[in-house]
Amino acid sequence: MKMRDAVSWHRPLMIVGLGCAVLVPVGAVAVLADPRTLLGAPIWLKPTKFAVSITIFCITWAWLYGQLRARSGRIRGVHAAGTVAAVTVAIELVAIAFQAGRGTTSHYNVSTLLDGTLWTIMAVSIVVAWLGTLWLSGALFAVRGLDPARSLAIRAGAVLALAGMALGFLMTSPTPDQLADFRGIAGAHSVGLPDGGPGLAVVGWSTVGGDLRVPHFVGMHALQLLPLLLIGLELAASRVSALARPRVRRDLVAVAVAGYAGLLGLVTWQALRGQPLLSPDPWTAAAAGVLVLTVAGGAVLTLRRSRSERAARMPDGGGHDRAETPP
Repeated sequence: MKMRDAVSWHRPLMIVGLGCAVLVPVGAVAVLADPRTLLGAPIWLKPTKFAVSITIFCITWAWLYGQLRARSGRIRGVHAAGTVAAVTVAIELVAIAFQAGRGTTSHYNVSTLLDGTLWTIMAVSIVVAWLGTLWLSGALFAVRGLDPARSLAIRAGAVLALAGMALGFLMTSPTPDQLADFRGIAGAHSVGLPDGGPGLAVVGWSTVGGDLRVPHFVGMHALQLLPLLLIGLELAASRVSALARPRVRRDLVAVAVAGYAGLLGLVTWQALRGQPLLSPDPWTAAAAGVLVLTVAGGAVLTLRRSRSERAARMPDGGGHDRAETPP
């Protein structure tokens, strides 16, 4: 596929996505070259991470729009919704980079008139981007003729991504400590302690308290991970006979969707209780264990049911084929 063909999926989304992709190495150089830090992290790390996220967001939705157009023709308002989403996420990145250049925070910052104005612009952009994404997601349900597993992976991924984006709004409310001693910051991604402090490498998620960026990240990227799982199942279908059946792939994707939704709920519950991602308490660990066993059990039952149904349809003398059929 030529670059010209990819850009034609949805030109505004692709332009913003590719533009942000170009900015990623620029940001990486800035992280190394600029010694300044903010809240314990290199000052240009946040704009660089957002550039990566926006690249993935825009290119994914541009591709999905191309699928929509190819299968459903022109759907009212969908191209405009994609354009609005592209413009608003670009505005957010510009504001983040501008504030980083000034050496101050962008999110939740209302310390001065300029800071408050920029945060208001960002907040409005985030809401409008979410609404544009909602319209795009709704359009996915109008597509007909997709393989059942593909349809489920794409639609469920879009819904979970919307939920992940919406979880970001939990970060915009002032904390009790901020209300008791207001210092120009109204909102936080950490739970149980101020923003900043020890965090995981690159992503920066807190290692000493809850962090709402975890469920925000997990939810948003369902739109990439679930379709990638489907692609893996389709590629494996040529070697695993059970996966050649569309119904089996659909059922496995359904199990994965349920598991992913459970994971999103679990990390949200964990963060809201002030727990670091990698330091769960016994209740969180037990819930995670139940989730893993449930998903694994669902996958095994799906494959065994497929094997039993296939064996029941085989004529007598097919025992050799049944023995070679993977579970």
